Amino acid sequence: MKTALNHMTTPNMGYLEFLDLAARLGCIGVEVRNDITRPLFDGMDPVTAGKHAADKGIRIVGLSQVYPFNSWDGEREHAVRTLIAIAQAANAETISLIPRNDGTGVGNGERQANLRVAMKAVLPMLQDSGLIALVEPLGFLRSSLRSKTELDETIHAIGGDANFKLVHDTFHHTLAGGGAIYPERTGIVHISGVTDPTLRVDQMEDEHRVLVDDADRLGNIAQLGALFKAGYDGPISYECFSPVTQAMADPYSELKRSIDFIASQLQLQSA
Repeated sequence: MKTALNHMTTPNMGYLEFLDLAARLGCIGVEVRNDITRPLFDGMDPVTAGKHAADKGIRIVGLSQVYPFNSWDGEREHAVRTLIAIAQAANAETISLIPRNDGTGVGNGERQANLRVAMKAVLPMLQDSGLIALVEPLGFLRSSLRSKTELDETIHAIGGDANFKLVHDTFHHTLAGGGAIYPERTGIVHISGVTDPTLRVDQMEDEHRVLVDDADRLGNIAQLGALFKAGYDGPISYECFSPVTQAMADPYSELKRSIDFIASQLQLQSA
């Protein structure tokens, strides 16, 4: 399993400390974010930030994010161009595009049109830069992009196969009711668990996303097993939003315990 670490899981940790944690855990890479409580790269210039990662043998597999990218306008265009420039300087492999998630733009016809307009506008920028954009369907009922199938169809329709990949997030996949997976189209997998037994699926929110253990309700092991069996071989990135997880006293030990649990369960599944 090619493990990666999303900075949202440990947002209080400085960039260099975050890289050290990822390296110690044996991660292949990290996802760095511009939407946590600290400045991107702790204010370090992107070239230097990228060199620090490379020196530790860590890839910057993702740079997040532009939101809401599918409400396309001049502000969104500027945000995408800026993120692409930072990604190029830091030698990041992808940028992240997040759909509107406030209950607007969800109507049938409207959401597909908005998605297509935005992706057609972003495509030439990606082609010029050689970067890949990761688009993440969100499973919330209020999300303007819940369906991997709609995203896959749009990527194909605009000729974006070489420059767009989707995010398979085990949390959002469950909230969206499951459905088809697209291993050949998947650029990264986000994992997290929900262990609160009192929640209905439609009540689950980011704040409930914790480390995966034997009380997980999202079916992480089954989803990962299906993706691997279908040929997925990319990063598996830990993305937790729970304040409890983010306040871990010993992130290394707790993350390692969870990663080892996942690996052992996958081994049992494939035996």
